Amino acid sequence: MAKMRVSYEYSEAEDKSIRLGLFLIVCGILSLFILGFCWLSPTLQSMQSKPANCTVVSVLRPEEMFECVFTCGADCKGTSLYPCLQIFVNNSESNSVALLHFDEQQLVLNPKCSYVPPCERDNQKNKDNVLWWEDYWTKEVSSQSFTCFFNQQRRPDDVLWRRSHDASVLLHCVLWPMVSLLVGTLIVLLTVCARSLAVRAEAIQKRKAFSNALCITVRWLCL
Repeated sequence: MAKMRVSYEYSEAEDKSIRLGLFLIVCGILSLFILGFCWLSPTLQSMQSKPANCTVVSVLRPEEMFECVFTCGADCKGTSLYPCLQIFVNNSESNSVALLHFDEQQLVLNPKCSYVPPCERDNQKNKDNVLWWEDYWTKEVSSQSFTCFFNQQRRPDDVLWRRSHDASVLLHCVLWPMVSLLVGTLIVLLTVCARSLAVRAEAIQKRKAFSNALCITVRWLCL
């Protein structure tokens, strides 16, 4: 009996489904690398900071002024000045005095100051912003204990008031690329399996049709 030839070519819809699945797989892999490089590493470093109890020791405003860059349009940039606010706290984790910073970004932006205001063109607005926080830490917080974050290995002389990244960032860095990767893989597998089942069904139908035709031919010859 001759073998039945069955077409394994994909239809236009199946071809689009496979392309979509492959596209999602590639996007998942690329986003995993990109997010891992841009967010995962800083998040892991941020989560290494241990929580501690801090109390304000002194709030200082040195005479030194620092420059910041403001934007006033698509092609408009300039520099202005802001005063330096230094908040020294007692860190319970190391039982020593450290300089408080609002978060990791401001620590990198200006390690000498506790707070870097949003840069305005007007120097007075920058100063007023810093003075507001100076008043807050002097009068509102004062000697009250609050939670800060401390990393003995990386910066023993600095503490953070807030973490720029937390566990939710770590979750999103891994979750969404994995979802894209899994959905793409699932689409490709389902499309291939559906086509394989269709091919088998087609082969069975052709075999039945061939068998019926053969039986009819034999009967006709016997007559």
